[in-house]
Amino acid sequence: MRALRLCWTVVALVTAMSFSLSAAYADSGTIRISVIKGGWFIGASGGSGTLTFHGRRYPLSIGGLSAGLVFGASQTYLSGTVSNIRRPSDVAGVYGAAGAGAAVGRGVNAIVLSNEKGAVLTMQGRQTGLMVNADLSGLAISLR
Repeated sequence: MRALRLCWTVVALVTAMSFSLSAAYADSGTIRISVIKGGWFIGASGGSGTLTFHGRRYPLSIGGLSAGLVFGASQTYLSGTVSNIRRPSDVAGVYGAAGAGAAVGRGVNAIVLSNEKGAVLTMQGRQTGLMVNADLSGLAISLR
């Protein structure tokens, strides 16, 4: 009985150490994206970007849909950091957001999003155009 308890204790310690070591190896990079968005109740967006990770650049494709009150068209340029990634492919995935906003001419945006792999985008930038929205949005990023 005592040996079994010792065995389970060792398994629990090794498991806890492996989780803490994997979290310790998470890294970050920089990201720049340009997204064009337009719509009338249902919106669509598309664009491109670049992930810089460990001194290397990776091209990105951006796409997405919005549903709710969406009216107008805009172009948004965002830059910032992506954290909690171990490899460039961790940035690929679906990022979701709910929000409301308006831009006439030039506006400033700041956004924090995460995907199913745990990657966290923290970006800021500017938006140009005419866009009014109160919607649920999904943004898909993939490596090209």
